[in-house]
Amino acid sequence: METFSSKDMAMKAQKKILSSMATKSSVQMFIDDTTSEILDELYRVSKEYLGNKSEAQKVIKNLIKIAVKIGLLFRNNRFSTEELGVATDFKKKLHQGAMTAISFYEVDFTFDKAVMEELLTSCRDLLLKLVNNHLTPKSHGRINHVFNHYSDPDLLTKLYDPSGPFRPHLTKICKGLDKLVEDGTI
Repeated sequence: METFSSKDMAMKAQKKILSSMATKSSVQMFIDDTTSEILDELYRVSKEYLGNKSEAQKVIKNLIKIAVKIGLLFRNNRFSTEELGVATDFKKKLHQGAMTAISFYEVDFTFDKAVMEELLTSCRDLLLKLVNNHLTPKSHGRINHVFNHYSDPDLLTKLYDPSGPFRPHLTKICKGLDKLVEDGTI
């Protein structure tokens, strides 16, 4: 016998609507100004690295969709106690990643691509575990797309090159991350 839940139906509708409206103006109600500035810089890095505006937009759009969907799931208390534990682990790993990214930026020539790659891969795996029972395989693909892009060792090496063309972007990204860490957001 099939069970019907209006709450589940409303949740699916909200996720569907949010998927289709992941534009800069509509996302501002879900993402703060500092995070938006970081996303803008990540877009610029991706665009310059890939040499492809539409692919860079796709990476950021996927990142935004995932963040908004997870926020929606969290606000609607859809995660089990075990999943909330995974969410806590994810937040700790994200905090560690932000602190590591800032440290590598502040101290020239300390960057270790293997460390950053491992941190990003761990974040991806925790996130996939968190949303495993809630999001579609298409959303899982979006998570993989975003994390695989930003954990690319060549991209990371160019990003952290002290005299490289991405340095101004990295400066803004790390200043934003520092603010989010200070605020306790991550």
